[in-house]
This record gives sequence, structure tokens and C-alpha cells, in this order.
Amino acid sequence: MPPPGKSSGNLTGSKAYGTGASTGATGGDSQNTSYGNRGVAGVRVTGAVSGGVVNADSYYHDHHFYQHHQGEAAPVAQAPKGPLPSTTSTASSGSPQAQYSPRSNKMGNGASSNAHFTVDGESMDVHKVKALVPELRHEIKRRDKIIEQYDNQLRQKEDLLKEKENEIARLKEEVHKLKSVLQLKVDTLKSQESKPDLLSTIDENQIEPSKGPAKKQGVSGESPSSKTLGYVDLTHHDKDFKSKQLIKDALLSNEFIKVLAVSQLREVIDCMYEKKVTKSSYIIREGERGEHLYVCADGVLEVHKDDKRLGEIKSGGLFGELAILYNCKRTASVKAMTSTTLWVLDRRVFQTIMMKTGLQKREENMAFLKSVPLLKQLPSEKLAKIADVLEYDFFNENEYIIREGATGDTFFIINKGEVKVTQMIAGQSEPKEVRRLKRGDYFGEKALLSEDRRTANVIALPPGVECLTVDRESFTKLIGDLNELRTKDYGDEARGAESFLRFRHNKDSGQPGKASTGRSGSDSTISPVSDRPVSKEFENITLDDLQLVTTLGMGGFGRVELVQLSKDKSKTFALKCLKKKHIVETRQQEHIYSEKKIMMEADSPFITKLHKTFRDKKYVYMLMEVCLGGELWTILRDRGHFDDITARFCVACVLEAFSYLHAKGIIYRDLKPENLLLDARGYVKLVDFGFAKKIGVGKKTWTFCGTPEYVAPEIILNKGHDHSADYWSLGILMYELLNGTPPFSGSDPMRTYNIILKGVDHIEFPKKISRSAHVLIKKLCRDNPMERLGYGKNGISDIRKNKWFQGFDWEGLMNLTMTPPIIPKIRHPTDTTNFDSYPRDMDIAADELSGWDADF
Repeated sequence: MPPPGKSSGNLTGSKAYGTGASTGATGGDSQNTSYGNRGVAGVRVTGAVSGGVVNADSYYHDHHFYQHHQGEAAPVAQAPKGPLPSTTSTASSGSPQAQYSPRSNKMGNGASSNAHFTVDGESMDVHKVKALVPELRHEIKRRDKIIEQYDNQLRQKEDLLKEKENEIARLKEEVHKLKSVLQLKVDTLKSQESKPDLLSTIDENQIEPSKGPAKKQGVSGESPSSKTLGYVDLTHHDKDFKSKQLIKDALLSNEFIKVLAVSQLREVIDCMYEKKVTKSSYIIREGERGEHLYVCADGVLEVHKDDKRLGEIKSGGLFGELAILYNCKRTASVKAMTSTTLWVLDRRVFQTIMMKTGLQKREENMAFLKSVPLLKQLPSEKLAKIADVLEYDFFNENEYIIREGATGDTFFIINKGEVKVTQMIAGQSEPKEVRRLKRGDYFGEKALLSEDRRTANVIALPPGVECLTVDRESFTKLIGDLNELRTKDYGDEARGAESFLRFRHNKDSGQPGKASTGRSGSDSTISPVSDRPVSKEFENITLDDLQLVTTLGMGGFGRVELVQLSKDKSKTFALKCLKKKHIVETRQQEHIYSEKKIMMEADSPFITKLHKTFRDKKYVYMLMEVCLGGELWTILRDRGHFDDITARFCVACVLEAFSYLHAKGIIYRDLKPENLLLDARGYVKLVDFGFAKKIGVGKKTWTFCGTPEYVAPEIILNKGHDHSADYWSLGILMYELLNGTPPFSGSDPMRTYNIILKGVDHIEFPKKISRSAHVLIKKLCRDNPMERLGYGKNGISDIRKNKWFQGFDWEGLMNLTMTPPIIPKIRHPTDTTNFDSYPRDMDIAADELSGWDADF
């Protein structure tokens, strides 16, 4: 085979680039050269050359991409790897006819030939194609830039999309939070079409639907220390670790139980007992009153309501939690589909645990405070307030608790461990240890008085120190100042302590550091009320002397009837009739007796008077003064909301009632527009003392009671509560009067409680509530009871002085000379046009003969 570039006889050269060929003949030999399939995809290129020899680029020769054959066409070679050969063409005599590589190949006979390409069936001159190359390269660069711009825009869009997705996620989270504080009113049809929440269906205490806004219903549990029911002994039941963990996980999944202290949670788990349930047995029946919380240990339970299946509960599921707070009817049934093991907690056991642990901690703190010489002379109510705000802090060994020369606002009482006190002495380079303090000792008391600098170092000794602490702000708000703290002598002057000498110099020269000697004044003004003697006017009245006129109101316990004396029909009264059977079933005997005692003793123009009580086989009765101006709730419903002037007057009347009650150690616990009546002059009076309780000054109680929309967080959490809970409800009342609806409202009580626990800061205030009212509501509805306005050392006087009440005629209110904003129209003693109409009670109450009401 002749070498490339030479031929003898007839030579036919064939070159394929992609799917095209180039041919030429000068003799009898034939040669085929194949470049493989290297053409531009989708473009067919062909070329023809005559009278010359075709030479290939040595690049392909060196890499054996040419195959030369005589007398037959060469097979097509595989595509070379690497850059494509350049392809150019010229057409002039004596010059190269075709050139496929950087090296030029001239035709052997110098003859000229026309070179052309066929592109998609169109024949094109090589010169024209060559002339297009720069233009095409320019177009490619231009398009590359456009693509680069699009890439940049795409990246920017992607970044923007990520930002938007993050923003959407944030907003979704915010919407989720806001949804919980909106008033979620689900109409009956929608609730039937959609699947209801399983556990809330079991627990909710539903009220029959009515036209327009329904009245809010109060709820109550028994007192953990009820004399009627007896005291509860806490019994621990053995469990293995796996069972304890299952119960713990279930309890911690619940919104209000998970906030329990570790010691309380441990006690709850220990007191839960095991219950075996056979297949097809009912754990809960719809309509029954519940008093147990359940955790499913194993098995499968089915929940259904009105014969409609709602879902299943499996191992680890918790249900019935509302029943451990207070009496409530079950609104769904739970049935065992398999043999099941349950862990059970009784309501009275839970309430006893909460009361016992809360009382124990409070009593320990009180006893400890009384052992501190500085504080032991304080009245019990002030010590109780300090005990409530004390915090526990632990300091590791050799840790500086306070440093000499630093400012501070914290007072420390040592509960466990020991500290050493060191001080810089004049003439010495290192601090000198001057004393050691142990349990019961205190330090940092000067910080409760002013911003004075610390006069010594206090360092924790091994193995560490636990201190009870209180800050200046809390102490000053609750207690005021203590003169004895100013005069206590530690011997700093005699010892020549540098910090004392500096302090004395500043004091004498009037420079900063001088301690203030002024006392904070306290306005102890309360409403001009006192205990009233039992009137002889009503001693001889009997039930037979009373004549029924009409119904003024009705509720879960009974009805309130307008009655008149049969011998003197100008004298009318309100007769509260309570079903004895219902009282016993809901264990409210002690509350009824408490209501009687408090109302019989109360003598305030802002509290309805109770004249006398009666009883028979079916009812207990309370004969009260009648307020024919109607319920404040009815007026609010008809108006939509009140303006500031009207709301201010109503809240001021309630405040005077609270002032009277709190001074006597009584908490009310059921404030709402439904329990406020207008008398004939238009003054607002507090009515319905079923949840009121005399706890004494500086004491707490643990009974769950109130209206779900109005209960304070500490009542929900069973932390113990006092008159601070009334200030919370006062803030809620303000909001409802100004807005028309309360701020916390859910589709069932448990949801309402969870919303309350999120706090008033999650509530969006409408524009119709003024800025000053907004601020006062938030001050009254602080989560921490000790921080609520009215609970400090000045008491209710701090509320009276608030900006919202600026210019209000308190003296005129207390003297009953002020003109109320709402003056009801009352034409005669039996005019009930200011009340809604109620149907007659056709049910005959059952007899109740246990005798619990013998002294009623």
C-alpha cells in the first residue's frame, strides 16, 4: 500500500466528516479515508474534489485514524477523541482545492476545481461558509452572554424564592400562633362535616346552642380539703421503669400538665393506679360525670359519640384530663376494642398533690423567713408575699456571689451551704476574710434600699451554696422599705473598711451613693362599708308568704325568680332556688354554705344583699334584694360594646366591691358581665357568690373554680391562688366591656385554657380599645400573680390611680352621688322589661334528704 499522499494509477479518495465525503481521481488506485462520525449533529456536509490527491492531517495519521486500501472503499473508522480537525476550502488554479487540516495540501496537477458543501440539501460555497464563521463566532459569544445573564437572573430568582419560602414558613408559624388567640366559633354544621378533635370531644363541657351569644357558664371542682368528702391519703402504686416512662411521656404531651414541677410530676406518676379492662367494656360513657384521667398502657380503645365512631386511642394515649380539674359531663364514650390496661389518676388525688406540694413549699419558705432576724417581725401577709417571689439560686464552690464595689439589686438568704465574706482593709493589699455565713444568714440587704455599691465580697465555699433570692423591684412593690435594714451595723467603720469610708464621705458631701430616707406612702382608702347586722325585718318571712311573679334568670344549679310578699305586693325580692340533688351530685355543698355566710355578712352598696334563706326537700332558697335594672350582660349584648365612660363606671363599681371583699380576706373568683346587675339608680352590683371563699389575708386556696374565659393561669395550673386572681378577671372584664367579647375564647374549655396559658401578649387589641385601657388591661393580666397591678403594697389604690381612671369621681361613686352612665327605666316593683324572658320550669326536681342542709 503506497504511503499517504502518494498514488499510482486511478485513485479515488473518499473523506467522510460526519456523513459527508470528498472524492478525486488520477489513476487506477482507490483510497478511502474515514474520520468516523464527527460531523455537527443534524447537519449533512458533502464535498467533491477532482484532479488531485487528498492528504490528511498528520494528527490523525499518527493516531492511526486513517486506513488505506487499494481497489475497495475503506471501512469507516471510529471518531477520534480530542478536538475536531479544522475544515477549510479554496478554489483557484494552482492552489489547494481542499484543506482539512492546519497543513495545506496542494493538488498534484495544479488544476482548479469548485468546492462546495451541501447543508440540509442546500449547496453552499465554501468561501461563503468561511465568511460566516466570524459572524457565527460573534453570535455565539453574544448568545453566551445572554445565557450567562439568564443564569444570573435564575440564581437571583432562586435566592428570592428561598427568601419567600422562609418568609412563608415564618408567617405560617405566626398564623398558627394567632389562630390560637382568635375567637374560634365553629358552627354546628361545619363540626359535623369535619372530623372533630378526638380528645377535646371527650373532655369538652358542651352547652346547648342558643340564638345569639350564649351566657358563659361557671365550673367548679371540690376543695381538696373538703370536710364533707374527707381528706385524701396519697398512696403510691408500684410500677416498672417502662410503665413510669410511658406515663411520663403521656403527661408531658399535655399542654397544662407538662408545666408541673418535677416533684409534682413524680408524685402524680407514683399515685396513678393500674386498671384492667376487658374487651367491649366502657371506660367512659357519654353523659356521665367524669373524675378520672386515663393513660392507655396497651390495647386499643374506640371513641364514639351519638353512635358515630370518632377514632381510636392506643398505647401512650392520654384522655379525660378536663375531669381532673373540675366536674364535667363526658360528651363522648370510650370503649375497649381489645383487652386493655389503663393507668388512672383521680381528680381529688391530683388536687391534693397540687395543694400539698404548693403548701409545703410555701410553709417551708415562710418558716425560713421567720427564722431570719431581719424579717421575723414582718406581718404574716407580707412574709407570704416575699415567700411567693423567692427564687432558688445555686452557686458553685469558690464562685463570687457578689463583689466588693459592684452595684446590685438582689437580697440573698442562705438555704444550704456556707459562704465566706472578704473585704479590702485600709493599708492591706489583699482582701481579708472577716466572717462566714451559714444557713439562715443573709447578705446583700442594702440592695433592697438603693443602688449602693457592695461593701464586701461574698464567695461560695465547697461544695456550693443554695440561696433564696429576691430583687429590689419585687421587694419594693410588695413590701415597701424596711427601716431596720438602714441601721444594721456590721462593724465596717470600726474595722476601717475602705468601702465604708468612701460611702460615708459621699453621704456627707451629698454625692451619689447617699441612701434615701423617704418612705413610700400607701393609700389604704377602702369603700365605706362594714358588717351589717341581720335585719329583723325578714325574720318572720316564710316561703308561704312569697308569691311567684316571673323568672329573672336560670342556670345549671336552678333559677332566680321574682317574688313579692302576698300581704304587701309593693315589696319584691329575688328568690334564688337551687336544686339540692344537683348540689350533692356536683359536690358543691361547701360552696353553697360559703355563699350564704359571705352574703349574709356583706354590707356594701356594690354587693347584692342576702336577707334570708329557706329549704325544703327539693331546694335551698336565698331571698335577696332585687335589682330590676337588669343584667349588665344583656345590655352589653344589645349594645355590642361600651364606650370608655360606661366601662369605666362599671369597672369602678366592681373595684369597690373587690376592695370590700379583699379587706375581709374574701376572694370572688367568678367575675363576668352575667354576674353584674344594675339597681334602680344604675349602680352596678356584684351577685352570685357561689365561688367566693374566705381564705384570710396572705393565704391561698387550690380549688378550681370560675368561668373558663375568665380563670387566671395559676388556677388552671393548680399552683394555688389568692385575691390576685380577681385582678386578672378585672382585666378580662375591661376587655369584654370595651370589645363585646372576652380576649380568651376557644371552641371548648381545654382549648380556652391553653390560649390563656399563652398570655395576654398574644392577644391583638382592637382599635376601639384606647391606649390607656390597653396598658391597664395588660398590667392586670400579668402571668405572674405577684406582678399584677393591685397586688403590691398600695393594693387597689394603684388601680384607682391608673391613667385610665384619670379624672374619675371616686368620692362621688363611694357616696353614691355620681350620676351613672346607664339609668334603667323601671315603672313599678314588678317591672321585668330589663330582663330576658325565660320559659317556666316544667321539670319536677328530685327529693334530696341526706340532711347536709340542716343548718341552711
